[in-house]
Amino acid sequence: MAKILLVEDDKNLAYLLKMQLEQNKFVVEHAKCGLDAITYLRTQSFDLVILDWMLPDVSGIEVCREHRNSGGKTPILMLTARGEIEDKATGLNAGSDDYLVKPFHPTELDARVNALLRRPQTTLVKR
Repeated sequence: MAKILLVEDDKNLAYLLKMQLEQNKFVVEHAKCGLDAITYLRTQSFDLVILDWMLPDVSGIEVCREHRNSGGKTPILMLTARGEIEDKATGLNAGSDDYLVKPFHPTELDARVNALLRRPQTTLVKR
């Protein structure tokens, strides 16, 4: 059973996402802000992070960068309302593995989560 960190400040969306993921038999921890997400990532192991960009304190981009800079290998799915090409490039270049724009269809989220969880954990080579 995979363990997912859901980082979302919108409590209604977080509730719906948590329910959807738990129905798919995932264990879900919810962080409401970037600082909480950083703490979770420093103290627990996760199989996947679903990360909102626009958070009330530290942005999802900064959470992603901090996690990657500290050696974190956990796959990250950026889930955000920011859908411009430049935003997608920023998110992916910051270290996210996938990018999904809100609003989204729950079936697409399920497919992306499953695809990321199928990937083998690998060690990134620094150049």
